[in-house]
Amino acid sequence: MSRPFAVPARFVYYFGPAKPGIEAHMSKLSDFLSTNKIDSRRVVLASQDLEQRTEEDRKLVATKKAMKDGKAEKDEAVLKQKPRSGRPVTGAAMTKALGGQTISGPVKTRIVKAVNAVLVQKKKSEITLRDLF
Repeated sequence: MSRPFAVPARFVYYFGPAKPGIEAHMSKLSDFLSTNKIDSRRVVLASQDLEQRTEEDRKLVATKKAMKDGKAEKDEAVLKQKPRSGRPVTGAAMTKALGGQTISGPVKTRIVKAVNAVLVQKKKSEITLRDLF
């Protein structure tokens, strides 16, 4: 017996209201994205590109750890640098943000960085956190 092919629910991405057919509570983010004609999936992809860790980030983390352990001498310039987080905005977080639900501060910051990257591509001015949340 063969079963019909079914896609598991965890692989279905939907960036809209929690239930299709029901209007979502409009948030400042959803209003901004709709007025600037930006798709939420584009913001998620931009975040993946921005937050992906590179070899330089891994080296920076290793250097900071060596300084903390006393295996390397301290360098203030290296200590002030910050590596990428490696945690992009997810579809679930984007859905929550579009629906006006509560999300954490770092997720808000990642969304703002991703939206700014998309705005730069569209040759528009960048925005701040208060403009979206």
